[in-house]
Amino acid sequence: MTVTATSVDQSDQLQPRTLPTRLGNRLARLIPAATAALCGVLLYVSFPPRTLWWLALPAFAGFAWVLRGRSWKAALGLGYLFGLGFLLPLLVWTGVEVGPGPWLALVAIEAVFVALVGAGIAAVAKLPARPVWAAAVWIAGEAVRARVPFRGFPWGKIAFGQADGVFLPLAAVGGTPVLGFAVVLCGFGLYEAGRLVVEGRRTRAVRRSATAAALLSMAVPVVGAVAARPLVSDRAENGTATVAVIQGNVPRSGLEFNAQRRAVLDYHARETRKLAADVKAGKAAKPDFVLWPENSSDIDPFANADAALVIDEAARDIGVPVSVGGVVERDGKLLNEQILWDPAKGPTQTYDKRQIQPFGEYLPLRSLLGAINKNWTTMVRQDFSRGTKPGVFGIDGAEVGLVTCYEAAFDWAVRSEVTDGAQMISVPSNNATFDRSEMTYQQLAMSRVRAVEHSRTVTVPVTSGVSAVIMPDGKITKRTGMFVPAYLVQKVPLRTSETPATRLGILPELALVLVAAGGIGWAVVAGVRGRRAADA
Repeated sequence: MTVTATSVDQSDQLQPRTLPTRLGNRLARLIPAATAALCGVLLYVSFPPRTLWWLALPAFAGFAWVLRGRSWKAALGLGYLFGLGFLLPLLVWTGVEVGPGPWLALVAIEAVFVALVGAGIAAVAKLPARPVWAAAVWIAGEAVRARVPFRGFPWGKIAFGQADGVFLPLAAVGGTPVLGFAVVLCGFGLYEAGRLVVEGRRTRAVRRSATAAALLSMAVPVVGAVAARPLVSDRAENGTATVAVIQGNVPRSGLEFNAQRRAVLDYHARETRKLAADVKAGKAAKPDFVLWPENSSDIDPFANADAALVIDEAARDIGVPVSVGGVVERDGKLLNEQILWDPAKGPTQTYDKRQIQPFGEYLPLRSLLGAINKNWTTMVRQDFSRGTKPGVFGIDGAEVGLVTCYEAAFDWAVRSEVTDGAQMISVPSNNATFDRSEMTYQQLAMSRVRAVEHSRTVTVPVTSGVSAVIMPDGKITKRTGMFVPAYLVQKVPLRTSETPATRLGILPELALVLVAAGGIGWAVVAGVRGRRAADA
């Protein structure tokens, strides 16, 4: 009996100590997961419409801390949580009108790329100068995400959150890949500097090479951005043009924005006539040409004589060419088309959108989705066809490059217009289907980055707002509100010089992808050799 009593007493004494220990271990495991997700949210907060661009640095510093010393499997999961924390709030606008299903599916897929990046960053964490390798891995992930699946989805590139930041001039050096690389490098360098300070206090022995790498990772991007400032200029090189941007507004927001036949077209024609009246009254400067948004003609003006008449009358009232966005059917193909409408000659030039939006303008896997839910296929009854050529309208001596809405997110789609001779860029858009979400501000920030990247004026005519005029230095000089009719008139510089980013094209991104691949290869080989040496 004595032995039994003793054994029960010992069990009673051990149990209260074991439970808190187990609970503490579980909580300890949750800390990295929660931190990864919160760092992703912090990265989201750094994006427009907020101007907290600098929050991207602590977001990546925290991400580096979470991944430190993790296996590739753990890093994969933590990377996925970081991606969810970032992309879930960033892309919530994709479900505004169609429900949470497509939004959650999109985020679930896109976060996989961030998960793979997390595994890659964990792999290069033991290499010297690890912030450089880690930042290159992140940009490699963005490069892949911008191309697959369904020709890619670059929304959420780090560069697009930096329109108000000190690193913006680097866009003129190497485009969005170099700008994004600098931000991520600085964030990872911030973590390394903090880690070395802590470890230095503990051990009083910090390797000089590690210290130098950490400090340079923070200093080089900042110094590089300052050095790149001379590349940013709003000086006219080929004269100026007075541009009018029309925002006619829509009868209603959402997917049914154009349900009332010809209403969207009539709204834009009415605002153009108002501008014409103000010009005659001396209240507004006479523009050299007028830019309407994407889908500003909600019916095909080539197939509907009444639509053509409305556009023709508006062009004659203002007395200058009008670039009209229309949905056109030609040779059995449905096209998202920009049409240059001359007041005397009618339609003279066209540009067909090349980067069309999956699940919005065409439906991938149509038969599969129809088998799952027939309602999904009715949202996109007919697929749009892709254009094949860059669009640069020659208008009264000015060369205007067209980048239609979604195309602004793709590096190649913007650069091709500049290399084809564009002296300024217009980004006609229709954001009415996304209501008052952050989408329009995110897209506006992209246009600001593009302005600096290629040193071109960028105009953004939007059906429902926000429309804007952006100088080549990325600054907005005029803008409208949302869901109000308005026009903007601005004299803008025309430029023909090319930035290093324009001339280099894809090369900076390719170089960073090769750096990432080299770092991961080095880490894998080093790991294999280390295991073999341990086994021996």
